[in-house]
Amino acid sequence: MSLKSSNKIDTNKYEIEIAIDSESFCGAIQKVYKKEVKNITVNGFRKGKAPLHMIEKLYGEAVFFDDALNYLYEGALLGAVEEANLKLVDVEKTDVVSVSKADGAVLKVTVVVEPEVELGQYKGLAAQRVIPAVSDEEIQAELDRLADRNSRIVTVDDRAAAMNDMTVIDFEGFVDGVAFEGGKGESYTLTLGSGQFIPGFEEQIVGHNTGDEFDVNVTFPTEYQAEDLAGKDATFKCKLHEIKAKEMPVIDDEFAKDVSEFDTLDALKEDIKVKALDRKAKVADEDVENQLIDAVVEGMKAEIPDAMIENRSNESVREFDYRLRSQGMDLETYLKYTQTTIEDFKETFRPQSEKQVKVRLALEKIVELEGLTATEEEIAAEYEKMAAAYGIEAEQVKAALPESDVVGSIALNKAIDLVKSSAEIKDVAEKKATAKKPAAKKTTKKAKTEEKTEEAAE
Repeated sequence: MSLKSSNKIDTNKYEIEIAIDSESFCGAIQKVYKKEVKNITVNGFRKGKAPLHMIEKLYGEAVFFDDALNYLYEGALLGAVEEANLKLVDVEKTDVVSVSKADGAVLKVTVVVEPEVELGQYKGLAAQRVIPAVSDEEIQAELDRLADRNSRIVTVDDRAAAMNDMTVIDFEGFVDGVAFEGGKGESYTLTLGSGQFIPGFEEQIVGHNTGDEFDVNVTFPTEYQAEDLAGKDATFKCKLHEIKAKEMPVIDDEFAKDVSEFDTLDALKEDIKVKALDRKAKVADEDVENQLIDAVVEGMKAEIPDAMIENRSNESVREFDYRLRSQGMDLETYLKYTQTTIEDFKETFRPQSEKQVKVRLALEKIVELEGLTATEEEIAAEYEKMAAAYGIEAEQVKAALPESDVVGSIALNKAIDLVKSSAEIKDVAEKKATAKKPAAKKTTKKAKTEEKTEEAAE
């Protein structure tokens, strides 16, 4: 099997002719025959025992031609594309020019390939790195989170119920004096301010004491799920059995001993500060890298075929489905839950897919221009690193992941390091965080799908 010709017919599009020799083609016919003969009956022979020439005589010499070509197709195509020094993205059309046992076959295939890439500046780029700082307020916020995690729930009997309290109540709802189905509960635990009940209900429990019996008057929303209650006024007769509140520990040296390895609060604060600085430094480094890669991509010229972005989006969908399955769900169930079509769902990945494709093309061009590759030691170290991450033997990783993929990954990382090491990075002080007005909630169907996708991914 070999490449006969390769001709560029359009941007990122080639027409290649592939020759499959007679020996390979006849060998493929034999393999297909052995697989299919068990399903073929020919008079005078037991089922599955008819010789090839009798089957060809009965059904025609070309009886196995299509299956034989399908058997050889992928290997022939990939070999021809490699021989033509093209990077395959997609196959647009395949035609059989000729086929026979005597001469083999000739295929004409129209393929979409990766684009020619021209880079602008990728060395000596400018970026800003934020010098991390940790304020006393941030340290206190972390201490408060630790205190909250180590709080305990206690019964309150010396005051009235307040927002954020956990209450235990009986309730029964009435509309026009008649109890309605599903409106009754006994010893129900309700956290005030949680929004579990219809608007106005929880607020009217505030101010009542344990043992109080009282009415709560509310109006059901006009779009309430039970249509017979939607928009109607209702009265709930309630009894408050218990009030519980979160008791926070005192943040002192004893607290530090209880929640950490440190003996003093000052030591705990210092540890919080060091860890926060480390986290912020990593974020700052990632931000520098993103700035530089964005600059490289911005200066790149390439007519990217849509098929590349489509393929990357499909990969993202498969990766998302895999994560869902690891959590006990699948994509089909998720789409039903979010009331989203697979087409709309895939479209949410398109912006990030386009950026990922551009970044990869830019880095691969740097690898090519700089002649970057991986040493045997680096390849071995990478396999060991992946093995340790997955808790398996390095040989198992090697069996599952071709060395060429590892070499490519190492080379791309070297390209990133090259861009970073040659960059002019200016350090700037971290700005103090200020309260921001909440962004307006997205309301379009596509925006809602994006939000739900992001939530599930997390």
